Amino acid sequence: MGQPQRLENKIAVITGAAAGIGLAMARRFAGEGAHVYLADIDGAGAEREAEALKAIGLMATARAVDVSKGQDVTALFRSIDQDQGRIDILVNNAGLNVREDFRHLSDADWVKIREVNLDGVVRIARDGFNLLKASGKGSLINVASIMGHRGLRQLAGYSATKGAVSALSRALAVEYAPYGIRVNALAPGFVETALTERVLRNPMINKALIDQTPMRRFGTGEDIAAAALFFASDDSAFVTGAELAVDGGMSAGL
Repeated sequence: MGQPQRLENKIAVITGAAAGIGLAMARRFAGEGAHVYLADIDGAGAEREAEALKAIGLMATARAVDVSKGQDVTALFRSIDQDQGRIDILVNNAGLNVREDFRHLSDADWVKIREVNLDGVVRIARDGFNLLKASGKGSLINVASIMGHRGLRQLAGYSATKGAVSALSRALAVEYAPYGIRVNALAPGFVETALTERVLRNPMINKALIDQTPMRRFGTGEDIAAAALFFASDDSAFVTGAELAVDGGMSAGL
């Protein structure tokens, strides 16, 4: 007899779910019994991955969503309200970065980073409230970063937005708790995804980062998905306002 599914009959929505960490979460959550909504600006990619999950008997639905656009977020939650009437797990994972020395960071690039990494998180967390409340025990998971607490060259804009996500998560944990909604944050270290590919393929930077990681490897999407599963499931029923570093010990050692 197999292990019981930890997210059986749960409705999960994950932004940025067509690739990378978001896709790893979608696969893990669906495998644990959730009906997963893969929301991504790459609608075709989300549809492709949702179909792949359905092909192996799992429950998945794709939605094309740009979290920087209010109308897209409104349409997402309206459709889920019509389909399900609730959300049990809502993951703010969509994010981007523009690597640039801060003194050269243009207004346009700053706005681009902020609109997705912070404004998008605010919008999803705010506009998804009623559907999370309808769950009775909803879980909101915000993907922050250890860079929200640390500094590296060319990451000032990214770090600023991720630090804000950490602060927002703590504030929402207090505000949303009376409504049965837990709010927690994940703080990944360096994970091998498309977002970090250009940096990690530089041999010198690659070695320097590995040398600063006590576990001597980069993270995987599956590492982050496993931590997200804890926050998504009833295993963390008495946990809110927490931030979990999933970084191989990097932030502890820096």
